[in-house]
Amino acid sequence: MIEMSQKQFIGPVIRLHPADNVVVARIDVAIGTKVPAENIVTRSQVPAGYKIAAATIRKDDPIRKYNVVIGFAITDIAAGTLVHDHNVEFREFQRDYAHASEYKPVEYVPEAKRATFQGIVRPDGRVATRNFIGILSTVNCSATAVRRIADWFTEERLAEFSNVDGVVAFSHSLGCGMEMTGEPMALLRRTMAGYARHPNLAAVLVVGLGCERNQLNGLMTNENLEAGPLLRTFVMQETGGTRKTIEAGVAAVKELLPIANSVKRQPVPASHLCIGLQCGGSDGFSSITANPALGAAVDILVRHGGSAILSETPEIYGVEHTLTRRAASREVGEKLVERIRWWKDVYSVGRDVQINGRVSPGNQAGGLANIFEKSLGSSMKGGTGPLMDVLKYAEPVTQKGLVFMDTPGYDPVSATGQIAGGANLIAFTTGRGSMFGAKPVPSIKLATNTPMFKRLEEDMDINCGEILDGTASIDVMGQRIFELMLETASGKASKSEELGLGDNEFVPWQIGIMS
Repeated sequence: MIEMSQKQFIGPVIRLHPADNVVVARIDVAIGTKVPAENIVTRSQVPAGYKIAAATIRKDDPIRKYNVVIGFAITDIAAGTLVHDHNVEFREFQRDYAHASEYKPVEYVPEAKRATFQGIVRPDGRVATRNFIGILSTVNCSATAVRRIADWFTEERLAEFSNVDGVVAFSHSLGCGMEMTGEPMALLRRTMAGYARHPNLAAVLVVGLGCERNQLNGLMTNENLEAGPLLRTFVMQETGGTRKTIEAGVAAVKELLPIANSVKRQPVPASHLCIGLQCGGSDGFSSITANPALGAAVDILVRHGGSAILSETPEIYGVEHTLTRRAASREVGEKLVERIRWWKDVYSVGRDVQINGRVSPGNQAGGLANIFEKSLGSSMKGGTGPLMDVLKYAEPVTQKGLVFMDTPGYDPVSATGQIAGGANLIAFTTGRGSMFGAKPVPSIKLATNTPMFKRLEEDMDINCGEILDGTASIDVMGQRIFELMLETASGKASKSEELGLGDNEFVPWQIGIMS
């Protein structure tokens, strides 16, 4: 964890590392502002979160933030000048992966002293943080049917089932017009099976059309799913069409509701928590407040025996060597490098995407010059502990501690893979104000700065901007986030849940050829 004393947040700029040649504007800085601590006078008007040259930077010199290279100077940059994408170039450079060279085993909290939360224990021992009934479509052609089934169960109709969090449809745009074998179909089925098995779903209906490429029988066989009282299947062409399938689905859910409602929460160890880590709408403060604070919370969770999933492969690009060095073995580190190379091979040539340097307009407006700078902050969400495993999209998490899952940077797609892999809570940092929910798991939102938190308080769960304001340290905020994780896992509604978000964020990764 990067240590920063609170006195660094008093002046107009923040120095993150003694070797940096840029500092970060803590507040909006006017042109001509004297910064005695850096012995510079600003030559530009600099918005909060943006970078200022702390010394003269010559053309082609590396730009260093946290003593990590985030780009190279396009031209000579005078001390006190705004440093952003207009004078910083994204350029490849060699990185020493040094696999497992910095690996340190986790120092666990003794079991008797580990934190607990109020979870829902399923008959097979799995632990849930929420209690939904899920309706899955095998193909887009059955999407309307699954949504109509779920929509029938309004709040009024569910009023007598107080222990059921809802009936939710998981529809998508895939399932046909795609390769019948290989990774595209395997990925879709792996994702669906991960949801069908998710402990947060007390029961599941799977609805197919009948003529799609993602045949229901193929899904069930390939993923070792067995139909039974809590996993029911329907094929629309066999059931009698749209109306009859919807009626049959509604009748099935009615039968399942009393069973789902019979659960009770009970104390369970925090080791049953698996947190999906997300960030979106980032800004120049993401790497200073919310992301390292979430990393501190992850370190606490891991010491208590829990798991966390770092993802968004394009958004660790450029700093992946900081993860390979912490890998539990060379094999784990090389698995991460292989995923990076896959992305470079598939997406790099002639495409305007993140792994080629470009970040979204919102990230750019927040002060981030390129993907290296965003990755610097994104990777901090994983904390400082060892990297224990690297997974493909939607593969089940079987290893305790920090793991990495290969996903795109697009938040709904990434979170869908994490939930399919077993995440039972999403922790999402944002500097611009992303609005996000992720049924069937709760999602907590961590704001990087106080002005945005106050503006969007209905959507944000915790204000990590207090670190910037000097009223909380990273470690204190990390403890608060960990406690919020426990409270939320115990049933406390997150802001996104209060707003009803999460019905449209099931988005399996679409790869391969469509025909």
